[in-house]
Amino acid sequence: MSSPPDSYAALRHRFVRSFAIGRFAAIAGWQMINVSVGWLLYERTGEAWALGLVGAVELAPVLLLMIVAGNAADRYPRRNIGIFAHSLLTMVAVGLALVASANGPIWAIYSLLALIGTARAFASPSVNTILPQLLAPAEFANANAWLSSTFQLAAISGPALGGVLIAMTGTATAAFALAALGQLVFVAMLLTMPVRLPPLATRRRSASEVFAGFRFVRDNPLFLAAITLDLFGVLFGGAVALLPIFAKDILVVGPAGLGWLRAAPGVGALAMALVTTRMSPWQRPGRALVMVVAGFGLATIGFGLSRSFALSMACLFLTGVFDNVSVVIRLTLEQTITPDHLRGRVSAINYVFIGFSNEFGAFESGATAALVGPTLSVVGGGCATLLVVAIVRAAWPQLLRIGPLHTLAPRDTCPP
Repeated sequence: MSSPPDSYAALRHRFVRSFAIGRFAAIAGWQMINVSVGWLLYERTGEAWALGLVGAVELAPVLLLMIVAGNAADRYPRRNIGIFAHSLLTMVAVGLALVASANGPIWAIYSLLALIGTARAFASPSVNTILPQLLAPAEFANANAWLSSTFQLAAISGPALGGVLIAMTGTATAAFALAALGQLVFVAMLLTMPVRLPPLATRRRSASEVFAGFRFVRDNPLFLAAITLDLFGVLFGGAVALLPIFAKDILVVGPAGLGWLRAAPGVGALAMALVTTRMSPWQRPGRALVMVVAGFGLATIGFGLSRSFALSMACLFLTGVFDNVSVVIRLTLEQTITPDHLRGRVSAINYVFIGFSNEFGAFESGATAALVGPTLSVVGGGCATLLVVAIVRAAWPQLLRIGPLHTLAPRDTCPP
C-alpha cells in the first residue's frame, strides 16, 4: 500500500513558512484597503459607478506595465522587485490614511488607487515566482494549498477587521494605517528570503524574447483554457464589488455586516484549502476545474437573489470554496509547465487575466448595477459564468482529459 500524502510537507521548508507569514500580513492589509475604499467611496458619493471605477483605475497600470514587469521578474532578482512593490503599497496605504483623516478629495483616492495598480503589476510576477525557484515540482501543489490557506485566512480577517475598525471609529483611517503595517511585515519577511540571480544577460533581449510569455500561453491550450475560465468566470461573477450596496441598501447590515460579507468567500476558501492540503493530487484536475467554475456561477446567482443575510453569507461562502479549487489548480498548472526563465513573463500575463477579471469585473458590476440595479447585475453575471463554462468545455475538450498535474513537464518555447 502507498503511504498517505504528507499534509505538512511544504511547511517543513523555512522559506515557505516565512513567505506564508509575510503574505498573510500583506493580503490582510490589502483586503482592509479594499473594504475601506469601498465604504469610503460609497459613503462619500452614494453611487454604484464610483465602486465600479475602482477596478478600472487599478487595472489600467497593470495593462500598461505588464510586459515591463514580467521581463523585470525574469531579468532581476525577484525578491528585490517584490520588496520594491510592497514598499510602494506601504506608502500608498499611508497616503489613503491621510486622505481619509483629512476628508481629502475623491480624485486623491483614485490617484492612490492607480499607484496600487502599479505596485501590484510588479508584485505579482515577482512574488508569485519566488517559491518555484526553491521547491521541487512535486511540492508545488501542497505548497500552493497551504499558501492558499494563509491567503484565505487573511481574506477573512482583513475585511472583518477593517469593517469593525470603521464601525468603531466612524472613519477608515485606522484600517488604512493597519494595512500599511501589514505590507511592512511582508517586506521584512522577503528580506529573509535568498536572492536567486537570473542567468547573466550578454545582450539585449529581442522583441521575440520580450513577448515570449504571450507565445508560451498561446502554444499551451490547457493553460489558455484554465485562465480563460478564470478570466470570464470572475469577470461576470464579480458580486464582491457591489457588497457595499447590498450591505447598506438591500440587507441593511451596516459596515460591520459589510466586513463579514466580504470575509465570507475567504471562510469558504480557507475551509476548502485546508481540505486540499490533506488530499492526494487531483486525478482529473481539468474536470474539477470546469465543475467548480460552474458552481461559482450558481452560488453567485443565489447571492444575487437572496434577501437574507444568512443565505447571502452561505452563497458567498460557496463562491470561496469553488474559487479556491480553481486557483490551486490553475496556479499549480502554471508552475509545473512553465520553465523558470519564463515564469516572470508568464506570471505577468496570468496576472493580467486575473487582474482583468477582478478589476474589470468590478467595473462591469458597478456599471451594470448603475444601469439595471445590483440584483440583475449579479444574477446576470452568474448566468454568464455558466455560459462561459459551456463554451470552454466545447472549445478545449482536452482539458477534461488531463491527469495529475505533477506528472506534466515544463514546455519550453524559447531560450533564456
